[in-house]
Amino acid sequence: MSDDIGRSIRARLDYTPIHRRPPLALPNGARVAVWTIVNVESWSPDAAMPRAVLPPPMGQPLLPDVPNWAWHEYGMRVGFWRFLDVLGSRGLKATFAVNGSACAVYAEACRAARDAGWEFMGHGFVQRPMHKVGDQRAAIADTIKAIADFTGRPPRGWESPGLTETDETLDLLAEAGIEYVADWVLDEQPVLLATRAGAMVSVPYTVEINDVVISAVQQQPSDEIWRRGRDQFDRLYLDGARAPRVMAISIHPYLTGVPHRIKYLEMLYDHILGHDGVVMWTGAEILDWYRSERAAGG
Repeated sequence: MSDDIGRSIRARLDYTPIHRRPPLALPNGARVAVWTIVNVESWSPDAAMPRAVLPPPMGQPLLPDVPNWAWHEYGMRVGFWRFLDVLGSRGLKATFAVNGSACAVYAEACRAARDAGWEFMGHGFVQRPMHKVGDQRAAIADTIKAIADFTGRPPRGWESPGLTETDETLDLLAEAGIEYVADWVLDEQPVLLATRAGAMVSVPYTVEINDVVISAVQQQPSDEIWRRGRDQFDRLYLDGARAPRVMAISIHPYLTGVPHRIKYLEMLYDHILGHDGVVMWTGAEILDWYRSERAAGG
């Protein structure tokens, strides 16, 4: 079974090293396209938390898990609004990866993201691995409907909770009309993924400049998103002189939105914005650029 899954995953895309691809060109000779993904999730107080900062007493999991639920809830009460200020004051628009259910639970935050012109991207209906979703097709449809009802348009992109996919998820997403995914963290340029419903675009996402990994998993110092993000950008900018690159910055309100980390996100944006040859885009804008380049023979 595992060999069959491995073959099916590899059959989704060709192995083509970046130096052997048809050339791509960003507008005005830009070197790097940077997109920010703000992740907003709905964590149920009735269930085990998707992540935990405080281990349970004596190693015995307890429900309700008030401290870990509240850790996340802080992000929606306070941290999210810092993101809105940081991005808005710099004229930046995020891609808003949102659980479908969060459109109701956190309606005011979702309205603020909508009114700021952020792009809404599907992030599952609830924060649960796709492997644990009883009916993926229904969950995808419910997510698309929730976002369409809230914004007036269906999402074009999708980021699965925890970047999880079964061997059928990509096909179901394509059949539902999703145009790009962020789960396949395997490149610095968009690539095409094969599905039953035609080609899907993978827009480069990140587990490296991602505050879940940096702050919740690796538990790095507060300034790590600045140090690592700066170094990531500087190298992509250098390499982008030969072939354009995409940089993703993935943030969560309960992690980077806290007082001791937010200034380092501001420092990262200011460093990036201090360079010529950079476009600050949403995932959908990267998708449209890539499609136009391919149509033009890139």
